Amino acid sequence: MRVAALVSVPAFCEQRHMAGVQLYTVRDILQKRPLETLQAIADIGYREAEMLRSQVALLAPYLKRVNLRPISLHFETPLLTGNWKAWKDADMPPVEPGVTLDDAIATARDHGFRYIVFNYLSPEERLGLDFYRALADKLNATAQKCRSVGLRFCYHNHDFEFQPKPGGRPIDTLLANLDKNLVGLEVDTFWVSMAGVDAAAFLRQHAGQVELVHLKDRAPGTPVHYDIATVPNDTFRELGNGDLPIRQILLAASQAGAKHYFVEQDFSRNPIQSLRQSYTYLRKIGF
Repeated sequence: MRVAALVSVPAFCEQRHMAGVQLYTVRDILQKRPLETLQAIADIGYREAEMLRSQVALLAPYLKRVNLRPISLHFETPLLTGNWKAWKDADMPPVEPGVTLDDAIATARDHGFRYIVFNYLSPEERLGLDFYRALADKLNATAQKCRSVGLRFCYHNHDFEFQPKPGGRPIDTLLANLDKNLVGLEVDTFWVSMAGVDAAAFLRQHAGQVELVHLKDRAPGTPVHYDIATVPNDTFRELGNGDLPIRQILLAASQAGAKHYFVEQDFSRNPIQSLRQSYTYLRKIGF
């Protein structure tokens, strides 16, 4: 019986992984109770954190106190693209006057982050394939700059990169033009799945380039989407509480060489309880 049990354990159990949290999950309560919120996350068992550049000043003083390691930093899109109008038109949070991309890179370096991530495109920037070719050039150049100060640069996907355009899908154009030696991938398995793509297969397809993974589950029966703004809040579910094949996704991510895993739930009525439920599920399946 013992041998049979061991044989059935998924391959990702061969190496115990550290579970991390994308702190966007708790963005609202962090502003009111930063130390209490981080302590609650650490008490659940999470040991790694990913956050937004705008959160660093508030949270950095508390991370060591609660034993959360800063791993990955997301920065605001126009710091790289220069398109501040698109950022404003999308009703995104304002950026402090004078902040530059070099400032974001320095923030990541000086606070002990290992990765810096390009994570979003405003709706009016989601143009044709020529736009994505030009974007890839900018990402490659930024990645070289990050490497020079000891940081790894990654691209984080949503669903809109998978929407077919004349000539093909933006995600394929991006991946064909990104320098694999410079730019890693942060694969958000939820958004890959929302676009109607098998997330486990996508991870395996890009083995060796996948560095970071976002984990969240999805309400059963959700249709294909290419616009993140149209996704109802209750679509986002705790791990094991939806229809995504989380075990297969984790196995594929491990085999693809992923180094860090972040639980994220974009919307929850009780984000700490949601994070606890997802963590319990991960441990239950041997992550």
